[in-house]
Amino acid sequence: MDGSSMRGVRRRRVFYIPGFDPIHPRRYRELYRREGAAQAALSGFDLALAPAKGRRFGWDVAARIEGGEVRAEFEVLVWSDIVREQMRGGVLATYGQLLRTAWTYIASDALGRLMRLRKGPVIAALYPVVMLVVQLGLALGLGALAGAGAARLALWAGVPGWVAYWPVLAAAVWGVLSWFKRHDRRFFAYYLMHDYAFAARWGGANPDALEARLALFENHIAAALQEDVDEVLVVGHSSGAHLAVSVLSDLIRAGRVPEGGPALGFVSLGQVVPMMSFLPEARRLRADLAYLGARDELTWLDVTAPGDGCAFALCDPVAVSGVATPDQRWPLVISAAFTQTLSPARWRELRWRFFRLHFQYLCAFDRPGDYDYFRLTAGPLTLAERFASRAPSRSTIRRALSPHVAVA
Repeated sequence: MDGSSMRGVRRRRVFYIPGFDPIHPRRYRELYRREGAAQAALSGFDLALAPAKGRRFGWDVAARIEGGEVRAEFEVLVWSDIVREQMRGGVLATYGQLLRTAWTYIASDALGRLMRLRKGPVIAALYPVVMLVVQLGLALGLGALAGAGAARLALWAGVPGWVAYWPVLAAAVWGVLSWFKRHDRRFFAYYLMHDYAFAARWGGANPDALEARLALFENHIAAALQEDVDEVLVVGHSSGAHLAVSVLSDLIRAGRVPEGGPALGFVSLGQVVPMMSFLPEARRLRADLAYLGARDELTWLDVTAPGDGCAFALCDPVAVSGVATPDQRWPLVISAAFTQTLSPARWRELRWRFFRLHFQYLCAFDRPGDYDYFRLTAGPLTLAERFASRAPSRSTIRRALSPHVAVA
């Protein structure tokens, strides 16, 4: 099947693969409900959500967009339980992750190459390291002050100062660090550290639990391709983008995309693929990138924005990973261009809210351009039709920079 065939859409299945997120998938339903209503009001189309039928983690959408009536059935492919397991470690475990992750990226030369690619997401990756070190420094400083005060009281009572100093120091340090961990919703230091540590722990490879989950994702998508639908659309956000690359590669390799079946589309949003593909053991991912980039069974659109400091904006994930082949045709790399698709007032409101901007791809734009999440997922055109004449961004980065290019 050629992903560029013209067909139009009346019924669509949408599979959403989140990034590294421990939160229940209902969060994405409510985000779609709220932001879809906002985009409908701004753009003058109709969009209504209803509970999913027969799907535990999903919702249904009835839309009238661009003169077409479309039914879209959404399903979140959940791996938040694996994320929560990764985040179970306490304070000491997190500082251990910090040391191991820093060593993995520095010793493999991935960090230096990533800095040459895009500084923004590397700075974002260094943020939890710096924040955790600052928290430790504050804890030690406050602990030393508390210990010194306790030592003076001990001497006054005729007890050697060290008897009070060290226990009070340890208790104060532990108390301060524990306070920071409990309030990490304000700082995101522990959350982001766990995220990057998950990639580095296996050197860019997937753990067995995640590989098993990807096989289940593949089965869900393969079943949808056998249904009476016009398009099956897979959306991978943030680190969910590289998971989708592997799932779709396995699906196509296994011959599970039927000829004459639904159009198959893939949208990677705010991708951070190089954070994985530049690591030495990411052989599986690099092989999947090379494979998927050359297939005609699907249409692959990659959307990032220079205003998103957490994503590798306008970086062709296949090419920069050093695995582009002469017959590479995907992805089509375009910009969501936040400074143009958000009004000046909205941009001023959001520009320093880095984590929120990383989710803007899933939200309403008050000056929407050719990228509109709700038209893509609930509109009457397939992904191939919508972007048939769209040229890639002229600012696309394709220079191969990965220090490791071996594939599985």
